[in-house]
Amino acid sequence: MKKGINIWSFADRSTIADCIGLAKKAGFDGIELSLNETGELSLASSDQEVRRIKEMLAEAELEIAGLATGLYWSYPMTSGNEATRAKAIDVCKKQLELAAALGVDTILVIPGAVGVDFIPGSETVDYEYAYDRALEAIGKLVPYAESAGVSIGIENVWNKFLLSPLELRTFIDAHGSNYVGSYFDVGNALQNGYPEQWIRILGSRIKKVHFKDYRRAAGGLHGFVDLLAGDVNYPAVMAALEATGYDNYVTAEMIPPYTHHTEQIIFNSSRAMDAILGR
Repeated sequence: MKKGINIWSFADRSTIADCIGLAKKAGFDGIELSLNETGELSLASSDQEVRRIKEMLAEAELEIAGLATGLYWSYPMTSGNEATRAKAIDVCKKQLELAAALGVDTILVIPGAVGVDFIPGSETVDYEYAYDRALEAIGKLVPYAESAGVSIGIENVWNKFLLSPLELRTFIDAHGSNYVGSYFDVGNALQNGYPEQWIRILGSRIKKVHFKDYRRAAGGLHGFVDLLAGDVNYPAVMAALEATGYDNYVTAEMIPPYTHHTEQIIFNSSRAMDAILGR
């Protein structure tokens, strides 16, 4: 397995170049970038801007571990608003296009939400409607994923949706395509389950993995802590991943970053991942 770090783990307003340099210095194999509405890697990014990012990665001898985005919180595929759902599909098409250009094999996709407690005023959607709309949206995107040669990785996230590994497995299999799979987040699974069980049940459907840690007693977003400081049974997680034959990136997504000496979280996460991976 390769060791990656998500760009959201870095200090606010860090440039992609800053993050690449720090990730390399901390000993990571790759960095996971994010598609944003505006900025260095955005919905309006040109071919020249994408080439420059590839050049920066090559110069640092660093790989791109994945391509995430937070835009699906603003444009959920499950929204009752048809225009919002159409925008979500457009975002995913752009994400697939950029991933292909950057050489990424899987994108992170949040397939919508029934409700989101940590976003005030977010839309609440009836579960059955959310399921049908998400199924329809991903179904429309499968041909684009297959054409791009990039998989759609459905992330398990705190969206009150696809709450069990059995349900996520069924959702993935309904598309009948190897280009739809799981972008499995170890820390997110701990709130209502055991990540090692999710891994065993999802098996070869897992395309990418996020590493986080979570302390159940704290609850809510405050429960997220440094790797190895929470309740994730990382030896069991690693045994489950190895049993499935997983050999792609495991990427630390450290949210929120430290208030002071922010760069230190990058180095601490790298060291913790070395311990987890047995390096």
